[in-house]
Amino acid sequence: MRTALTRRALTRPALTLALLLALAAPGLAQAPTDQDLEALRFYTGQGDEVSAEAELRRLRSQFPGWTPPENLAAQQASQPSTEIDLIYRRIADGDVAGAQRTIAETRKSFPGWAPPTEMEQLLSITEAQQGFDAAVAAGQAQQAIAIVRGTPALLRCDRVNNAWKTAEMQVALADSGGALATYRGVLSACTGFAEIVATLEKASAIATPAQMQELFALVRPRFASNAAALDTLEARLLGTAPAAAASAAPPPRRAAAAAPAAPAPRAAAPAASGGALPRQGDGRLAATRSAAQSGAWAECLARSANPGSAELAYERAWCAYNLDRPAEALAGFAQMERARLSPELTRDARFGMALSYLDQNMTENAAQIAAATDFTREQRLTIESIILNQRGVRAYERKDYHRAIAFLDAMEEMGKLTRDLAILRAYAYLNLDQRAEAHRQFETLHRQLATRETRAGMAASR
Repeated sequence: MRTALTRRALTRPALTLALLLALAAPGLAQAPTDQDLEALRFYTGQGDEVSAEAELRRLRSQFPGWTPPENLAAQQASQPSTEIDLIYRRIADGDVAGAQRTIAETRKSFPGWAPPTEMEQLLSITEAQQGFDAAVAAGQAQQAIAIVRGTPALLRCDRVNNAWKTAEMQVALADSGGALATYRGVLSACTGFAEIVATLEKASAIATPAQMQELFALVRPRFASNAAALDTLEARLLGTAPAAAASAAPPPRRAAAAAPAAPAPRAAAPAASGGALPRQGDGRLAATRSAAQSGAWAECLARSANPGSAELAYERAWCAYNLDRPAEALAGFAQMERARLSPELTRDARFGMALSYLDQNMTENAAQIAAATDFTREQRLTIESIILNQRGVRAYERKDYHRAIAFLDAMEEMGKLTRDLAILRAYAYLNLDQRAEAHRQFETLHRQLATRETRAGMAASR
């Protein structure tokens, strides 16, 4: 059905011309194609008379003089349905060969059917991603770079790992200029601050100080609210910060993912245990920070066992967080918070504490920290969006659909509503028997990207 909707938008500008042709020479008026009739067949086959009549009016307006066939319901039975779901399922499973085979079989079974553009694009990207991953794993740098050049969609920000791997392949080919250009593309386009920090750190391994200054100048206007963090990062990467200031920069943080609501909360005892550590003095700080900066989280923890300073405990906390050990991370962040080295470091430690609580699904603990802390705008958006996520999912599981919708609406206002949560919200409307609104939301999601889930939602709400 998405094909018909897309075609509707594309044909509106040509409607006047079609009418003129029909008036001037009725014999030349175009007839709707099988794709034009797809939505009408679907509505007729489902017995949805209201939608079928509306679609019929649209087609008559677009194709003057056309007479609809009398056997639309029978024609609907001759169109693929479960086959299309199977194709999308195989693409989602990474079974490219299976999807291609099913497309070929469906073409034979339904001679008038052709795969929609979105299906072909999704299949092409999936196939290219697999080829790129295989080339990187085999160290075939030229092949990997050729694949991303042939499929630019692989370098979108939601696949930022591909850009980083591409830069690594370019470095392997002694093309540092190309690698810097790849990093610059990420810094120019992507909006996640965690990805920006990681990209700058990766670029620092091959860029000159002057080139790094140019990259920071590129980023600053886009992340004005993170100016202090960028100042600290630049000082650390360029080696211009005094020792006290260097401790302010945490190692690369993983992106804060929306945590599921199912696991039971774990105890928060580590945050309350132990006395305050001295601020500085543990000689292992430099080696620990070096391991953290290279993403060697396990090595970082090995080098920082039983930290003797708040600085070291703080570095260790981020490494534990990146290794999915939030209870241990919580203890280190709490040590830094108690040390009160600076307002910025105390704030960042409380940010780490909130993230660690959220990773343990201790939503209200994180909410208490958020209410009492003057986070940066980026930090607050991150924390509050995860809090809303967890509260929304829990409200849905409790069948409190009104509250679930309210939480998810708030996430949408923040620009943090993911596709999965948008589908969950549509089902909340459906469970409230607000079928028209549920269908509208499923249909909007389907137009953005047609999947088995959106088809099921549209069918359930129709």
